[in-house]
Amino acid sequence: MKIKTITQTFAADVYQGLKSNPKSLMSKYFYDDEGSRIFQKIMRMPEYYPTDCEYEIFDTKADAILKKIVPYNEPFDLIELGAGDGMKTKLLLTHFLEQKADVNYMPVDISEEAMNLLTNDFKSAMPDLNITPFVGDFYDALSKIQHVDKRKKVYMFLGSTIGNFPHHKAVSFFRKLNKYMSSGDMFLVGFDLKKSPEIVLPAYDDPHGHTAAFNLNLLTRMNRELGADFNLGKFFHYAAYDPITGSAKSYLISKESQKVYFEEFGEPVLFAKWEPIFMEISQKYDMQMIKRFAGDTNFTIMDNFYDSRNYFVNSLWEAK
Repeated sequence: MKIKTITQTFAADVYQGLKSNPKSLMSKYFYDDEGSRIFQKIMRMPEYYPTDCEYEIFDTKADAILKKIVPYNEPFDLIELGAGDGMKTKLLLTHFLEQKADVNYMPVDISEEAMNLLTNDFKSAMPDLNITPFVGDFYDALSKIQHVDKRKKVYMFLGSTIGNFPHHKAVSFFRKLNKYMSSGDMFLVGFDLKKSPEIVLPAYDDPHGHTAAFNLNLLTRMNRELGADFNLGKFFHYAAYDPITGSAKSYLISKESQKVYFEEFGEPVLFAKWEPIFMEISQKYDMQMIKRFAGDTNFTIMDNFYDSRNYFVNSLWEAK
């Protein structure tokens, strides 16, 4: 029943997006097991700078982050939303455990495969770490986690994932998260900062073809799960960056006029030649935007941790 419900929600979201003008799809559906595997390749690309930036922050600032989180070394739960393979968090937790932190790690991810791999890897590398994984939607997990125990909770949303949310949805996400938090709980969130377009664009239009494969994989998923008949060779990936707004956007472009049939819909979706499907936004920020986010969503900024090039910031917020 749960699988059927997930498929129905996926179908409804796809139907609404592809019947809209302009057409769009929701980037949260990129992350089936294959999509998660491709995204790990993206994060390892030299062009995809956010990964290296956050690694550097966690390698050089972990002790400072820990002191801000628990100044009196009190026990806490570390909840990571969208944990993926958890490699950056592994580095952070290694530093925390070296400082004798009393931490219980709770990774959350929609991919069961990713959670199984992460759990086995972390238990092998850090046998003393308490780890409680959650597979599923963020809000389902948050509703369970808030009742797990009375320890202080520190939530993390790493990488540049918040940049995949349009502004109003980012505000909504922060407000919803705040409602699950107690006063004094903390939130560590990654923001990709505005920088030269020559640095930004290759991260989303890479020469290896990983980002294109990541986007096209959603068509494969729709073929498999919704009975669609997308021909991937009739679409191509296109990325663009606007340095004024700070928005990097990804599209799939139809190479010809075509019809795509869905068993779930009972009717075709029509594409004109060169018609785009909007796939994803990857927003870049300045500090004024980040301050407004926190102020508008009932958080106080406690500190900001930057990499050496100021490409990226992990901003630490406290719930009021």
